[in-house]
Amino acid sequence: MKISVFGLGYVGCVSAACLATRGHEVVGVDVNPVKIDLITRGRAPVVEERIGELTAEVVRTGALRATADVGEAIAATEVSLICVGTPSAPNGSLSTAFLERVAEQIGHALAGLSHRHTIVFRSTMLPGTCADLLIPILERASGLRAGVGFGVAVNPEFLREGTSIRDFFEPPKTVIGEFDPESGDVVAALYEGLPGEVFRVPLEVAEMTKYADNAFHGVKISFANELGAICQALGLDSHQVMDVFLADRKLNISPAYLRPGFAFGGSCLPKDLRGLVYAARRADVSVPLLSHVLPSNDEHLRRAFDLVTASGRRRIGLFGLSFKPGTDDLRESPLVELAERLIGKGYDLRIYDANVTMSRLMGANRDYIESRLPHLGDLLSNSADDVLAHAEVCVVGCKDTAVLDALDGAGDRTIIDLVRLPDAAARRTDPGYVGLGW
Repeated sequence: MKISVFGLGYVGCVSAACLATRGHEVVGVDVNPVKIDLITRGRAPVVEERIGELTAEVVRTGALRATADVGEAIAATEVSLICVGTPSAPNGSLSTAFLERVAEQIGHALAGLSHRHTIVFRSTMLPGTCADLLIPILERASGLRAGVGFGVAVNPEFLREGTSIRDFFEPPKTVIGEFDPESGDVVAALYEGLPGEVFRVPLEVAEMTKYADNAFHGVKISFANELGAICQALGLDSHQVMDVFLADRKLNISPAYLRPGFAFGGSCLPKDLRGLVYAARRADVSVPLLSHVLPSNDEHLRRAFDLVTASGRRRIGLFGLSFKPGTDDLRESPLVELAERLIGKGYDLRIYDANVTMSRLMGANRDYIESRLPHLGDLLSNSADDVLAHAEVCVVGCKDTAVLDALDGAGDRTIIDLVRLPDAAARRTDPGYVGLGW
């Protein structure tokens, strides 16, 4: 099929490269000229396992190209995947500004087409957004009727940053919210042959499934972290407790998100939990558990901050900054929040993250870090050893090989472990080692 992908962030880049790998002709569309240039040169705009190799290969073969011209992309393709961002507003509500803008642009482009085009929304949005907001925009701008002049579907993604390529080709499920059966058939054809059950459901059900998943992921992480804090206070190893808990495949659930560690973050879980709680509040529905997941997460971050202050030292080395290892995504990273709190309290901070380079940050990712840590360039080092040399206290937020090698020379420095280092069990007796929840 001939596919255009709107929005070349994490979801868009991965979707475009993977679909091109499956034999489709793909056009990536973005307003950012830097992203267009990177794709054109066969380079991925994001840091993600295998995305660089896949992008280079499909650009080389001509299966993937990029443009900023919406009309040209729509005219050259049969189906469009919309992967633009839906960021949180301060009150937790979802911003649909990017979705509305793209819908209007696509609508104008549809007006001159001689063939039926199907618009597939991958962006996370609350139930009713597609039917009540986006379809009317498409119809007004195009002068056509949904289901007749063009197709519409909602196809939420279940890609985890760091493993998104693998998740694309081995999905736990495929959810297709279809305005009409023909639109659903188009989406189903995109993923034909991939494993996992396929659910063809109404638009609103598909929109809600992403919130159900992310809300539960946040609950699982918070549950594990609160349990870890209790175990630590009682002198227990929380990972031993969870080994027993996770062995019960009959009554308990999968191991995903159920290992005590650091607070969660990223562009999805916090935003989607806020959006879901906001929607519940507007509908006058009390959700005491869900409404306390983010405060629980923030409390876990506070525990890490308190461990630093308890050390009594002022020179801090932070190893890791992105919200998930193997990516450069800094949006709502708890490590960024921790760094911001430390700087605010006057700590002398240096940071190492192999995947974070100021010159490569762009779009919403760059905007976020410039608003939170505007002087990040002065704090970053490209050497884990240099950060170690600066530090009296090492705060470990990733398990990169370079970090593990550097920590071998930590000597009597305080080590605050946020990620459960490979030798954590052996280190627990060291006077300078402190685990967060174990």
